[in-house]
Amino acid sequence: GIDLAHKHKKVTARREPKSQDPYLRLLVKLYRFLARRTDSQFNKVVLRRLMMSRSNRPPVSLSKLSRFAGSVKDEKLIVVVVGTIVDDERLLEVPKLSVCALR
Repeated sequence: GIDLAHKHKKVTARREPKSQDPYLRLLVKLYRFLARRTDSQFNKVVLRRLMMSRSNRPPVSLSKLSRFAGSVKDEKLIVVVVGTIVDDERLLEVPKLSVCALR
């Protein structure tokens, strides 16, 4: 057969978050279980984003959140962001939102 050069091959994906934050580690533990035990691609994406470095998790502005939430007419809607939400001074009126985010 063909001799593949895989002697020094390194896995570049993160296995655990660099942060020692216990709440982030609990979230990783939960989503690692959900990604393994369910067929949901959503859980795998959330797990991957929880382990990303802060520079690779770009912030989401408040105006973008209100635009996404405005397209759905549901009072009990909870917007979930795996990352940071930053204030947007251009937005004069902020609609009522229920938000769950890392920062």
